[in-house]
Amino acid sequence: MAPQHAPDTYKFGAFALDAETGALFCGGAPTLLGQRGAALLRTLLERASSPVSKDALMEAAWPGLNVEESNLTVQIAALRRALEQDGGGRWIETLPRRGYRYVGPPVTRVEANANEAAHRAALLVPVKPSVAVLPFEHSGEAAWFADGMVDDIITGLSRIRWLFVIARNSSFVWRDRVADVKQVGRDLGVRYILQGSVRRAADRLRINAQLVDAASGTHIWAERYDRTVGDSFALQDEIALAVVGAIEPSLRRAEVERIRRKRPDSLDAYELVLRAQPDVDSGMPDRAALALPQLEQALELDPSYALAHGLAAMSYHNRFLRAGLREEDRLASVRHARLAIEHGRDDALALTFAGFSLGMDAHDRQAAFAAFEAALALSPSTALAWILGSVVAGWAGQAERAIDWSERGMRLSPFDPWAFAAYDAQALGHFCRDRHEEAASAAYKSNLANPAHSITWVQLAASLAALGRLEEARAAAACVLELQPTFRIASQFAGVDCAAELASKLGRALRAAGLPE
Repeated sequence: MAPQHAPDTYKFGAFALDAETGALFCGGAPTLLGQRGAALLRTLLERASSPVSKDALMEAAWPGLNVEESNLTVQIAALRRALEQDGGGRWIETLPRRGYRYVGPPVTRVEANANEAAHRAALLVPVKPSVAVLPFEHSGEAAWFADGMVDDIITGLSRIRWLFVIARNSSFVWRDRVADVKQVGRDLGVRYILQGSVRRAADRLRINAQLVDAASGTHIWAERYDRTVGDSFALQDEIALAVVGAIEPSLRRAEVERIRRKRPDSLDAYELVLRAQPDVDSGMPDRAALALPQLEQALELDPSYALAHGLAAMSYHNRFLRAGLREEDRLASVRHARLAIEHGRDDALALTFAGFSLGMDAHDRQAAFAAFEAALALSPSTALAWILGSVVAGWAGQAERAIDWSERGMRLSPFDPWAFAAYDAQALGHFCRDRHEEAASAAYKSNLANPAHSITWVQLAASLAALGRLEEARAAAACVLELQPTFRIASQFAGVDCAAELASKLGRALRAAGLPE
């Protein structure tokens, strides 16, 4: 038997076409090119400068099929659009009534075995996090469900502004093949791989999903979903939304860990923002002081970086509310929030942080929920929009909305770094409705999720005092003052524009717990 050779790569100008995967790369980044388009481009490149008839092209892309000529026209137009990013829109010449001809830069055919290094060089991993979603393994009767769910997951991930997602036509090359994640990562030029399986038994479905680091092969996230077969489209939506919602914070944590290993003087704007993220997520002013210089450096590199503005707004909010209520911090929070909205109309996370600052620091709840709803319209899996929206609703005295939004956020991302805020909103909602046992339960969960955040202790102190457990309430109040020595009941309520009825109820409980007026 003749030895099998690894597929070739066709290099032309700034582009490279991987013959096996059908992926087109420009500057190391994959472009959206389907299998039929890849077959057409390969045929044109192999016969560079020579006319290729329409019949030959259609046989290359649709072998053995009788298709309308208009399909070829559509595919050629898509190829020209894909090549436009490097001035290649005119590299495919139309020959009226005859066919087409490639007239671009010289084509080099690189044999992968002879020059593996050159093959890999065409597949550099993009700077921002990149992911490929492989076809899920499935039993025969679950095939259409699995493919539909993967399509929905790819669509959901594609809405995450900071994430590079490989197109379905490229990742589905691995259908019915045993996929080695390290090889897939190299072939598609991605850092992360999402794979999974769908199994059906009678009226039960079991979906497994796992996110893997393609370089090391280590697992970053995994989950199993057991469901009863019912409305299949609704079930696809539910699972896809849950998977995307869980993956976003997991990917962020993985990226933060990766960037921590880099030299600080080598970081670009994206990496500076990610490095600042954990300090912003803490919610406390001392950590905000660490985050702000990195965010300011990122904005020097890219003044229109919407997420950097959003995180800066949150950092100034943390300083304003828990470090003296200084007016300059409040104004800086609102200013960065407005810049985040101006530059981030297509960035769900930037809109989320902006909405929070507008609601909490500008006391403009209408603008806040407009930003949250815009974020959710862009990316319904953005758990943080539900979570931070629940906090704004909680302080506004909108008890049921606070509880509902927080529960939605936690269903999407049960281990979110901002879980403490969701439980905090639940505590506020239950306290507002005089459900003090439920408020205390939520406050305990908030405190366990982030014991270094002073407001988690505020909610716990209030709930315990309302239940008559004054000794425990005073111990919680002591923790508030240890974390936030400047805490005063009236100024805190004024800072967040606490709803009058809620302020009255919380104030009585907090005074009973020993916190200063």
